[in-house]
Amino acid sequence: MPKKDSRSISPKRPFRFFDNRQKYLAFVNTCNEKWKVAERAAKELTHLRPEPPALRLFDAGMGDGTVLTHVMRAMHQRYATLPFYIVGKEISLEDVRLSLEKLPDRLVEHPATIIVFTNLYYSEAPWLMPRDVNKAAALNWKTVELDGDSSYGFGQQLRSLDEFLVDAWQATASPKTGNPLYVRPTVMTIYRKDHKFLLDSVIPQRGKGGADYDLVLASQPWRARMDADFKVKFVLAPLARALCSGGRLLTVQSRGNDVGLELIREVWPDEDPFQVDRHELLKTLKTQLGHEASNFNLKAMPDEKAIFQYQMHTLPDEIAESIGTSTLFAAWNAATYVAQIEDQRLEEALASHKYLEATARTLQKHDGLWFNDESFVISRRGN
Repeated sequence: MPKKDSRSISPKRPFRFFDNRQKYLAFVNTCNEKWKVAERAAKELTHLRPEPPALRLFDAGMGDGTVLTHVMRAMHQRYATLPFYIVGKEISLEDVRLSLEKLPDRLVEHPATIIVFTNLYYSEAPWLMPRDVNKAAALNWKTVELDGDSSYGFGQQLRSLDEFLVDAWQATASPKTGNPLYVRPTVMTIYRKDHKFLLDSVIPQRGKGGADYDLVLASQPWRARMDADFKVKFVLAPLARALCSGGRLLTVQSRGNDVGLELIREVWPDEDPFQVDRHELLKTLKTQLGHEASNFNLKAMPDEKAIFQYQMHTLPDEIAESIGTSTLFAAWNAATYVAQIEDQRLEEALASHKYLEATARTLQKHDGLWFNDESFVISRRGN
């Protein structure tokens, strides 16, 4: 889900719910969505047929790195001896910092790893090159060779990059959509110096970045209320084109029809944020790809395979006759975060205690809070 450092937000820009860092962190730390998405993504590894010189993965929105590092563990479990080439797209400075904190242990367990962080757009990031000629000329390209072989040492070296990150990951907002835009296009490549010889043919070179990914992960890559044409044109189509022969694109988005949405409708009865399902997205993608569509498998899975649940964490005795205020606040935050309710409407709801009463009733009725996500896979046909 797109997020952005609050210091670069203009008070006059169009509203974007996911820019609220506090709501995002509260949701991530009280719900297990990222782990459920990671488990779903790990299942795709059984379908991959990587070819030399590396297994290639693109994460279309790393967030805090939880999903990516879980998948990297699963990759090591299945492909312990293969070099890994991993590209992570992320516009948020804070999320890049959080992802770097999780990286040292991965480089110790699987030393033959190259990981690339970039703030480029979906149409650019897989190829590590801006489409605009002037932006391409200004591309901020940095290579980080890590010395040593310990996670402690790697962590120290990665933390020393903070001054570079603050400058390189500056962002602004689109005056039309409010979407975050990079100020300076940046590509940062990280690998272990003692494995440079082994990884020589995998290390990306400026202006020579190819896509051809075995696996692309796109978890919550858009605002729910954006229409299908927007989601396909700016996200799904370029990511599909970045797949290698036999490559797979796994997309996950909120589905609704769950307790979270039931809670939202206690306050806003007509609320319907999840109007574009996987069937409409795949149909729109087929249209936009035109003659290229024959190169892809675009069939949606049935509900029993596509839909999965995640929950808000609660203690066994937390949902009782009297529910603690902190639990109610956490549940309300999670439900409004997933439904992407704007601050103005939230402020109106907070003017009374009815939202807390609605939250308590919903939690007691269902003995907790859970949400539905749906997934679908787009694969490029093999030769």
